Amino acid sequence: MKFSYLLALAIIFTSQAFADVNALKIGLDATYPPFESKTSDGKIVGFDYDIGNALCEEMKVKCIWVEQEFEGLIPALKVKKIDVILSSLSITEDRKKSVDFTDKYYETQANLVMKKGTIVSNSLVELNGKKIGVQRGSTHDRFAKEVLTPLGADIKFYGTQNEIFLDIASGRLDGTLADSTLLSDGFLKTEAGNDYAFVGPTFNDKKYFGDGVGIATRKGDVLREKINTAITAIRDNGKYKAIQSKYFDFDIYGK
Repeated sequence: MKFSYLLALAIIFTSQAFADVNALKIGLDATYPPFESKTSDGKIVGFDYDIGNALCEEMKVKCIWVEQEFEGLIPALKVKKIDVILSSLSITEDRKKSVDFTDKYYETQANLVMKKGTIVSNSLVELNGKKIGVQRGSTHDRFAKEVLTPLGADIKFYGTQNEIFLDIASGRLDGTLADSTLLSDGFLKTEAGNDYAFVGPTFNDKKYFGDGVGIATRKGDVLREKINTAITAIRDNGKYKAIQSKYFDFDIYGK
């Protein structure tokens, strides 16, 4: 009886360990097209999603996708609700205090979107009094607080970029600051974005926007190097290029 009980426990623990080795829980915020979003029937799609699945295939593990609001991703990683974050997370010095990052898997820059014809100079003084929507917890959040707020911009913080797009279209916001590719594909190329355009300078200060976009792991986790090896592999075997071609007509990986 005692032997059977111990044997059962051993089987349970062995099964759990096996599951952990062969599955990767990936956190993402599926509100960020074309990188990650959901179809009308609830299916996750996008560049990040496809890259994650390609990496899991290369590493011979099962992808388990865990949805989380963007600002909750790093806390979820720390408490082991997820194993990694693959959700267009920029590699910044501030975030490196909390997590480790893989090598980049793409590069990005930020822009402002406002009504067509709006003039915004390099000094950004024209933003005084303007209501600008920013996704909470993003690199744009910090930039807005430290650079735009002192210039008099009225920064409004949101849980998702989609909420921002809705408030711009309804006139509750004058504009938004976000990733340029997201703004182009997720808003400007849609009917709601017909009357809007990129305005002002492009923002790529590494102090705020980091050294590209990487996959976050817990501090000291050996997963980091395993994922780096997989990133190199899909870059070399053509899978990365095939995925990129589905979403972009340019090299998003950068130099």
